[in-house]
Amino acid sequence: MAFEHILFDLDGTLTDSYEGIAKCVQYALHYYGIEENNEENLKRFIGPPLWESFHIFYDFPEEKAKEAVLKYRERYHTVGVYENKVIAGVPETLKTLYDNDKKIYLATSKPLKLAKIVLEHFDLAKYFTFICGASLDFSFEDKASIINYVLENQHIENRSSAIMIGDRKFDIIGAKQCGIKSVGVLCGFGSEDELKEYKADYIVPEFPDILSIIMK
Repeated sequence: MAFEHILFDLDGTLTDSYEGIAKCVQYALHYYGIEENNEENLKRFIGPPLWESFHIFYDFPEEKAKEAVLKYRERYHTVGVYENKVIAGVPETLKTLYDNDKKIYLATSKPLKLAKIVLEHFDLAKYFTFICGASLDFSFEDKASIINYVLENQHIENRSSAIMIGDRKFDIIGAKQCGIKSVGVLCGFGSEDELKEYKADYIVPEFPDILSIIMK
């Protein structure tokens, strides 16, 4: 069947945000006397809620981990958010979906305010029916909660008509928890092994390849 409601992750799916996120993580860690230059360690911050990454990877207690996010935001809100670039084929693919009357939504664990800045900066916001992002107070950032909010807010009762597009396991897990199909894209930060392990319904090498799934 053709899918009518298309939900997208942001970081690693629509944009390559590694530079901005990595530099801001380094900025925050430096505040605590930690110098981190390993690219793979920095990439781990892309996908899950930031405070969880500080907590899990650097053993920060929850309060300190959330404080580290505030330090991260000092740089990200003014500089890091713009250290970003659109992934190849994204504007053209979104336009194709839009022109074919597909409903396009954003479901990201990035704070809503920042997600809107990114989409508007790259002239992508015009394609989206609804944009959903995390709250700044850490109370709303779990990917399944965000996906479910989009589905309920937009009154998408037939969940078989919806599909989630993302690059990490968090997108796949969230989609499964909400009862919708998922596509893992390999143009982002997740590996094919990761997407297979968490049983993405489809896996595509390049972003425009999602059209072969959505439009059939």
